[in-house]
Amino acid sequence: MTEYSNESIQFDCFRGCTVVTDEESGEKDIRYRQGCCKLEVYNTLKGISQEQWGNYFEVRFKNTRKGFYVNASGQSIKTGDLVVVEAATGHDLGIVTLEGPSVGRQMRCKGVDPSSQELRKIYRKARPYDIQRWQEAIAREQETMIRSRVLAANLGLEMKIGDVEFQGDGTKAIFYYIADGRVDFRQLIKDFAEEFHIRVEMKQIGARQEAGLIGGLGVCGRELCCANYITEFKSITTGAARTQDLSLNPQKLAGQCGKLKCCLNYEVAAYLDAHSRIPRVSEPLEFQDGQAFLVKTDILAETLYFSYEKGSLARVFPLSADEVREIQAMNRRGERPSTLQKEVVAAPEFVTGEEDAINRFDPEKKKRRRKGGKGRSRK
Repeated sequence: MTEYSNESIQFDCFRGCTVVTDEESGEKDIRYRQGCCKLEVYNTLKGISQEQWGNYFEVRFKNTRKGFYVNASGQSIKTGDLVVVEAATGHDLGIVTLEGPSVGRQMRCKGVDPSSQELRKIYRKARPYDIQRWQEAIAREQETMIRSRVLAANLGLEMKIGDVEFQGDGTKAIFYYIADGRVDFRQLIKDFAEEFHIRVEMKQIGARQEAGLIGGLGVCGRELCCANYITEFKSITTGAARTQDLSLNPQKLAGQCGKLKCCLNYEVAAYLDAHSRIPRVSEPLEFQDGQAFLVKTDILAETLYFSYEKGSLARVFPLSADEVREIQAMNRRGERPSTLQKEVVAAPEFVTGEEDAINRFDPEKKKRRRKGGKGRSRK
């Protein structure tokens, strides 16, 4: 296997491969790079063969577009091979990302039944000519996207073209666009066909799908969930933030797509389960030394914080959900416990005064001492 320096390798993370061009011959060496594959599926059944799924493969294309194909070439195909596959018109080129019994599990997950529907075929392994033509089509994508935006703006269409994906043979391109409402792009398709001399397919996506296509890092420091593994986007509402007792701050709750973060739905089930065990406190608790008001609730810890001063966090006292439920039962019977003051807590540990201060990371400035004091006379 030929070794290359890091400087000569080009990483195509949109398709999950590395591209190395030989300076003398000009030939391109393209290899599958599993680490940057969006919506990657780990083959837990690697090395296990089943004749039922021997000819079925998962093939990925640009970004998150994948498909299931049946091997009709008679060639031995494995994960990482570049293959020429059947398309609606012409042929396409993709990378095999999954083989073996795991393909069957993915088909069931996606609702694909090979016995009732006909899958498209894998024609052959990609030849040098196919790869060269594929790379030439890829090189046109950025310029085509910029020009297509200009053509759409000239027609006054309220839409944004977020990405362009060329087919492997270079005869067709998919234009991914974002629009709030319905767009009449019949004239736009004619302009695209005359300008680029290709078949045109328009595909509308949402803001979340656009973030998944482009990719990036979230505020957590990890890769965006929509680009990593999310395949179905569920609706997210502010009710998920209220359930988790989060501050309804749009700047903190919104992701890079401008919509509510997908991770708001991850822990909703756990919070709803904890909420079912926390008593509802609509009135202050009655004690012999006064009334105690609810000021804060730690949902997952199932702890409620009370204070004798309404809305004050100066002197708060924690009570478990069972203790609150017991005190409420005593109040309904007309009984009042002696006091709430069991343990004084300065404030709940999740409340900080300078959490949102923008200068909290700045070093403290030292005050300069004046050379001359007030009592000293000037010379």
